[in-house]
Formats: sequence, C-alpha cells, structure tokens
Amino acid sequence: MPAPVDAAFLAPNAFVDSDHPAVVAFAHRHGGGLPPQQAMVAVYRAVRDGLRYNPWRVGMRPQDYTASGVLLRDPAEGGHCIDKANLLAAAARALGVASRLHFANVRNHIGTARLEAHLGTDLLVFHGYCELWLGGRWVAATPAFNVELCRRLGVAPLDFDGEHDSIFQEFDPVAGRFMEYVADHGSFADIPFERMMAAWREHYPRIMKRGAWPRPDSPLPGQDPAASPVEGEGAGR
Repeated sequence: MPAPVDAAFLAPNAFVDSDHPAVVAFAHRHGGGLPPQQAMVAVYRAVRDGLRYNPWRVGMRPQDYTASGVLLRDPAEGGHCIDKANLLAAAARALGVASRLHFANVRNHIGTARLEAHLGTDLLVFHGYCELWLGGRWVAATPAFNVELCRRLGVAPLDFDGEHDSIFQEFDPVAGRFMEYVADHGSFADIPFERMMAAWREHYPRIMKRGAWPRPDSPLPGQDPAASPVEGEGAGR
C-alpha cells in the first residue's frame, strides 16, 4: 500500500494558492466532476494550450509567482515553465489531487539563441514541471510548450495521459535533440523562491545585477540598441 501523501502537497500556500477563487473556478471549469486521472489530463491540456509559452515573461519578486496571478494577468503575456507548472499544481489541489513542483537545470537546443545571449549561458536554470499523485504514485506532467509553439518549432507537442511521466522529449525525429536535463533540484510543495534566486545570481550575474529579466526586443550585449531582435527565437525556459 502506498505511503500517505504529505499534507503539504494538498494544501494551498503563498505560491500554489489553490484556494484562490480564480484557481478554483479554473480547476472546476476544466476538470470538475471527472475522475482524478481524467480531470488532470483535461486540466493539463487547458494549461498547456490555454496559456501561451513565453520565456521572456519572468518576474523577480515573490508576488510574481502565484498561480492566481497567472490566471489574472493579461492573457497576451503568456507564462514561462514555472508559471504553467504552478498553475497545474494549484488546479490539481483545488480538485483534491496532491501535487508538487519539480525543478531542474536544462539545455534546450531549439530556438534559444537570443535568450541565451542575454543570459550569458546555454544553461536554463530552474526549469519547472509538475508532479501529480495519481494511481498511488507521483506522475510527472510538463505543460510548458503549447501546441501552436511546438508546430512552429517543428517538434511534437508533449501530451499527458495521467498514467505515464510526461517530461520534455529528449529527441525529435525531425529537429534532432530537443531537451537535455543537466542537474536536478528535487521536488517541493511550493516554489523555492530564495533558492531559485540564488541559483540565478550564480548563473546569470549580469541579469540579476540589472534586476530585471530581458525582453525579446532588448538589444543583445554589445549590440547596437537600434538593432531589431531575431524573429522567431526565444522558446527557452
């Protein structure tokens, strides 16, 4: 018999605010009344495709990382991998399904050149995905890349069936290598904000010293400010 799940993975907290009315409404709109596995598949797809993936929309303050804030912001802004994993985790708890957040350092080999130039490295630190307690075990679910973006990048969208781990595909038959996991930070009941900021200060000193994440139209280091960004790049974190 599986060990009981820690109560922290079912409870709301400052980041995974699963008791917020916007999160509760979102969860029940997409997964209400369904068995847990079916509900999580439905919510996964709603998060994956309902929120455009945007690696340039990254905050530096704790208040930028609430699941409700993701829902209440302008939809045109989209969200990065942590935003989307957190929203999935919060919606799961709102439906009574235990969830936790898992973080890793990765290299993404498609469409990241401009973002990497700003960061000063090809290592994408604290990529986030969600883990759901389904069928008596933890199952990984990664809702970051929406279908439209995957089509543009020439990779198959990552699906989730509620039974098997759904982590980024490492190889794609057309595009070649896609996602490489480099270091694992483990699983958490909420977002380890201070630990994440410390890792970013270590790996992205130029960005953190400036105190703001780059925008897609920001000039590259050493670039003429009048130069325009490269179209189509930026699908990184």
